[in-house]
Amino acid sequence: QVQLVESGGGLVQAGGSLRLSCVASGSIFTVSRMGWYRQAPGKQRELVAVSTYGGGINYADSVKGRFTISTDNAKNTAYLQMNSLKPEDTAVYYCNARVRTTFWADYWGQGTQVTVSS
Repeated sequence: QVQLVESGGGLVQAGGSLRLSCVASGSIFTVSRMGWYRQAPGKQRELVAVSTYGGGINYADSVKGRFTISTDNAKNTAYLQMNSLKPEDTAVYYCNARVRTTFWADYWGQGTQVTVSS
């Protein structure tokens, strides 16, 4: 089994910064992709940023220039540095990883709340 554990969420004022972390653990053979999604109340879950190992990085238009995703492949860890936060960034942030154990599958973390006050 594979577990993803997020940390780093919290309450911050508009214009502030937060850094989210996500660690993947378990019977991992390799990880090909890690990313962050978010879901605000009453809205669908949406992509925030994704990093494909050996490939590219993609961001939602709404966070370009403010958020930065990075990964530590050796530690199966992903980070999301969030700067210039806005109230509309308030959501539960979920980590996602494409992992190979004995087969490929997508895994999700439990989510971490980010609240940006105006």
